[in-house]
Amino acid sequence: GPPQAKNYHQMLQLINTILTRAPEFNETVAYGPPIYAILHCSIRTVGGFSAFLNEKVNYCFKNILNEWGKYLKSKDSCYVLNKDPKKGWFGKDAMKEMPNFVEEFKCNPNESHYGFTSWDDFFTREFRDGVRPVASPDDNSVVVNPCEAAPFNIQENVKRHDTFWIKSQPYSLDLMVANDPLADKFVGGTVYQAFLGPLNYHRWHSPVNGKVVKAFVQDGTYYSQLISVGVAESQAYMSAVATRAIFFIEADNPDIGLVVFIAVGLAEVSTCEITVFEEEYVKKGQQIGTFHYGGSSHCLIFQPGVNVTFDLHGQTPGVNATNI
Repeated sequence: GPPQAKNYHQMLQLINTILTRAPEFNETVAYGPPIYAILHCSIRTVGGFSAFLNEKVNYCFKNILNEWGKYLKSKDSCYVLNKDPKKGWFGKDAMKEMPNFVEEFKCNPNESHYGFTSWDDFFTREFRDGVRPVASPDDNSVVVNPCEAAPFNIQENVKRHDTFWIKSQPYSLDLMVANDPLADKFVGGTVYQAFLGPLNYHRWHSPVNGKVVKAFVQDGTYYSQLISVGVAESQAYMSAVATRAIFFIEADNPDIGLVVFIAVGLAEVSTCEITVFEEEYVKKGQQIGTFHYGGSSHCLIFQPGVNVTFDLHGQTPGVNATNI
């Protein structure tokens, strides 16, 4: 297994080492991002659950992750963007997991590091033109998937406040939208949640044609998850406590009306960058922001009375679903 911190001194030493390294490709992803791997045993304890909800602890982790982010945006982090067959992001093992990388993403295999200027530049890579076509761009009755993601859950008649049980994870609207007064409009509505893997495309796109009413980043937790289940199974809980970007978009279609999109950061993947501004008009499929590093999750929330039908491509939502 991964290195385990026996005390906080050792934890800080291990994290300090990570801050000047970029993630290498690894076929074994059971323990997730490197800092999560150091903490994962303590996360799933009663003491860990309390600690990783603590505001001061999360403030410290935010500063740590911001410093690491500076390194991951530097040219020094490019050293992992190589063709080493096991550890390189353009090596044999990595290309097996991303078989159409060159055809799908903007890059140049003839340039150093395929033309990427940093690890972060590689992680936030863009699709080539035409790879992500917008479904029915002129039909305002069609809502598109904001992210390349796998369906995790659909829940109807969502409450303003609810309780997280050991195995049940109902959604609480107030917590999800950071107690924004617009939460009133969504009581009794529908939540759709999907998750992104570490190899996914991590930019976000508007689900509808419409105007951005509000857009902000809500600071939250970085490593808090339910004790009884793993990080993947804790996604509904994380939508209420994790650092996240929250958008309220007024759709052109009055039958849809105001819709919420939430980009939920998980562990090291908690840097949420919004690239549009409030009052801006956005087209369906237009980029509105991006995650920086790792796996993550997102939610769409519809008001009660919106007759929404989901095309899940024949899948059942859950941790074993695949991208749609």
